[in-house]
Amino acid sequence: MPYHITQLSASESVALFRALGSEPRARIVELLADRDMNINELSLALGLAQPSVSKHVQILEEAGLVVSDYLAGPQGMQKRCRRVHERILVEMEGRKRREDGIAEIEVPIGMFTQAEAMSTCGLATREKMIGLLDSPLSFFMPERAGAEILWSAGGWIEYAFANTLPLTAGVRSIELAMEVASEAPGYENDYPSDLTVWVNNIEVGTWTSPGDYGGVRGRLNPHWWADNMNQYGLLKVWQVDREGTSIDGMAISGVRVEELGVRPWEPVRVRLGIKPDARNAGGFTLFGKGFGNYEMDLVLRITYDPHGQQGS
Repeated sequence: MPYHITQLSASESVALFRALGSEPRARIVELLADRDMNINELSLALGLAQPSVSKHVQILEEAGLVVSDYLAGPQGMQKRCRRVHERILVEMEGRKRREDGIAEIEVPIGMFTQAEAMSTCGLATREKMIGLLDSPLSFFMPERAGAEILWSAGGWIEYAFANTLPLTAGVRSIELAMEVASEAPGYENDYPSDLTVWVNNIEVGTWTSPGDYGGVRGRLNPHWWADNMNQYGLLKVWQVDREGTSIDGMAISGVRVEELGVRPWEPVRVRLGIKPDARNAGGFTLFGKGFGNYEMDLVLRITYDPHGQQGS
C-alpha cells in the first residue's frame, strides 16, 4: 500500500475518534496494518461473530479508516478489507493558525548516489536479478536504477533528495519513511541489526531491526522471487524536528532539525548503514514499490514555514 499520512485539525477528527472509540474497531485497524484481511479472517482473529465484525468494519469505512473490495474466493465473493492510513496527525491548534507547507519527495531505491555494499548482497528489479549475487560490483551497473529491492550484509547506501522548497522557506521538520529489515543469508526472522541514519553527514540516530523477515511471502513480490529469500520489512519513519529525533514517535536522539543544514535548492543527502562498531551488524534490506508489503520507495517529507522561521 502507498505510504499515506493524513493531517487533520481537531474539529475534523471527531468522526475518526468516534470510530476508534471501540476496542474491536481499534484492533481491526491494528490487524490490517500487517495485511489485507477478509471478514472471516477478522472474525477468527477477534473471536467475534461475522455480523458484528461487518458492523465494525462499516463504521471504520464511514470514518475513512478502512476501504473494502469484493473479490472472488473459493466459496464465492468475499469482502476484503485494507487500512487506508499509515499515520494520522491531529493538529490541536487548528488549521487557520498554521501556515506550514509540506513537500514530499519519493526516490526509487535503485537511484542511490553512493554505496558500499558487503556480501551477502544484491539487487533486483521486478523482472530479474541485477548482475551477480553477492557481488558488490552489481551496485554500480546501470541497471541498478530500476532496482526495487536491495540488500547488503554491511556498509551503507546514500540517496540525494531534490529539495525545491521556496527560497524563503525555513524547515520545521523532516520525516524519512522506508520499508526496511536486516540482511541474513536467505532470511532469519530473529536477526537484529543496528541501522543508523545520517542526514547531510549528521548522524541522527540508530534503530535496531529485529530481523530479516521471511516464511510468509511479501504481498508485492513477483512470482519468481524464491520463498527462501527475504520477503518483507517493517515500515519505519524517522522524524527530526526542533525537539530532537524520533522513530515512530519514540525519541532516539537529541539531534534537532536546525543542525542538519537542510536548505532550499540544495539536495538533502540521506545515508542508511551499519556502523563499523555496531553491536548488531546484521546488514540491511530496502524494499521498493515492487517488493515487500508497502507500495512505496523512499519518502522524504519536509514541513516548512514559507516565511523562513527555521526550526520554530
